[in-house]
Amino acid sequence: MKAFTQLTALVAPLDRANIDTDAIIPKQFLKSIRRAGFGPYLFDEWRYLDKGEPDMDCSQRPLNPDFILNQPQYQGAQILLTRENFGCGSSREHAPWALEDFGFRAIIAPGFADIFYNNCFKNGILPIVLSADAVDRLFKQMREGYQLTIDLQTRTITTPDGQNMDFNIDEDRRYRLLNGLDDIALSLLHADKIKAYEAERSKRAPWLFKDA
Repeated sequence: MKAFTQLTALVAPLDRANIDTDAIIPKQFLKSIRRAGFGPYLFDEWRYLDKGEPDMDCSQRPLNPDFILNQPQYQGAQILLTRENFGCGSSREHAPWALEDFGFRAIIAPGFADIFYNNCFKNGILPIVLSADAVDRLFKQMREGYQLTIDLQTRTITTPDGQNMDFNIDEDRRYRLLNGLDDIALSLLHADKIKAYEAERSKRAPWLFKDA
């Protein structure tokens, strides 16, 4: 998992509340568990004018020119600014896979669905909760080329005019993001202890290891 320390990046404003995971990545794309390659299907029903199916060549599909992520000024955005209850609906982990594969490293909203929020941290995305008033101020500041700087060390967001906004994050999740540790990598930090335990256990119960 890619570590997150500080990010200065273009912001894409998605001014909708209650965006569910089926909008983020529609159900027909859930057959794959590769964790990669979902970016072209992010917000599929909003980005394209035809119906998307797995393994389609999205470069040949007709784009919806009105959808924010298709507009030239937001190409390359790594921060998504959106409204309340982002990621609601079913608990598919494909949703953060698609967002990360598309290029988003952080999402700012007044609130997130719990399971989606947890899944973001497991996939290297920083979900930031700000008050509805603070998010509204950011939307009002939006202009072409609008960038924010997010510093996870100091837990601050800096606007182009130099204003700082603080955000809260659980210390364990902050540690894992700063160091790029998913669940497996976190476990492997204790690899020596795991090996020592398995070696001792194989002596106590050798019948469990005879085919290993």
